Amino acid sequence: MAKKNSTSLPLTFDLPLDLITSIEARRRALALRSTSEVVREALADFNFNRYSAARVVHRQISVRLPEEQKAMLSRQARKKSVSTGELVRSALVQFMSKPVKKSSGKKSKR
Repeated sequence: MAKKNSTSLPLTFDLPLDLITSIEARRRALALRSTSEVVREALADFNFNRYSAARVVHRQISVRLPEEQKAMLSRQARKKSVSTGELVRSALVQFMSKPVKKSSGKKSKR
């Protein structure tokens, strides 16, 4: 078991809900008193030398949106408590998964 230090500092981070559920189950199974103890155990057991981050390459782009669409996007982001970028990424992923319909022959403006 990880040794509890005499001073501890808070660390705040986001986790998916399914991992939080797993942490609680592990806490009960190991008869640990807190989530902090589970995290300390996990860190003590973790092999940092073998860790390699899965990196997704991102590139920033800039697009033009009509004022009304940009305002709607900002409202929805506030309503959903997410960034506008997250909503745009989600919209693009959904859009890209749809089959491409035959074009009517008109070229779109860029």
